[in-house]
Amino acid sequence: MMEKLFTRQAAVAALAGCSVLVALGASLPAAFAAEVKVMSTVALTPAFGELTQKYQSGGNQLNIVFGTIASLKKRIDAGETADVMILSRPVLDDLQTQGKVVQGSVANIGKSYVAIGIRAGAPLPDIGTVEKLKAVLLATKSISYADPAKGGASGIYFAKVLDRLGLADQMKSKTVLVPGAEAGEMVAKGEAEMGVAQASELAAVPGTQVVGSLPGDLNSEIVFAVGIGSTSTDPAAAKSLIELLTGPVGAAVLKSKGMDPA
Repeated sequence: MMEKLFTRQAAVAALAGCSVLVALGASLPAAFAAEVKVMSTVALTPAFGELTQKYQSGGNQLNIVFGTIASLKKRIDAGETADVMILSRPVLDDLQTQGKVVQGSVANIGKSYVAIGIRAGAPLPDIGTVEKLKAVLLATKSISYADPAKGGASGIYFAKVLDRLGLADQMKSKTVLVPGAEAGEMVAKGEAEMGVAQASELAAVPGTQVVGSLPGDLNSEIVFAVGIGSTSTDPAAAKSLIELLTGPVGAAVLKSKGMDPA
């Protein structure tokens, strides 16, 4: 009789133990889900609209800080960090040399170029040569691009183009500067007739169409890359995001947003 009682108690204890394990197992994904902090150039804002959902379906969460490359680099130099950093390749290589990015973790994810954009449906202007581009710029009623003072790479570059073309003074009165990647939105809303930004940024804005890159040696291409911050507390979660970005799913999303393979 006593033996049966012990057997029954053991069975109850075993079942209770199994229940605890099942309960713990059910809570494991939530307990071990990581929050991955990302510092990313605004050029990838459109792509992350889709990629965030795809990545977070695996349980981890993304905390993304977008900014111009110059502004993010300034914050990193001041001591801010992230699990994953997405910037231009030269900037990431420099951060890797400084020990702020894990050695060997940097990978190219795509490239884009400084482009001209106009409202969807409007006649495409001919910017095939430097002289034709100058004529188009002089004829446009208004133009928008990133404020060079705020560190936007395309804005800094385009301001130099205007200087080179001798049009800086003539364009001032019809220029609408934006803090970041909003040039395409200004065009779509009709607040600027023409926008200058990375092709990937322009292509992602409904109501805006890309005319093309700047002609000849005025063309400027930028390669974007990703790396793991050296102080990341969860390099495995960071690596899984990089694998998404550099894999076929990430490549397809980036291409759909106007970014070419690196």
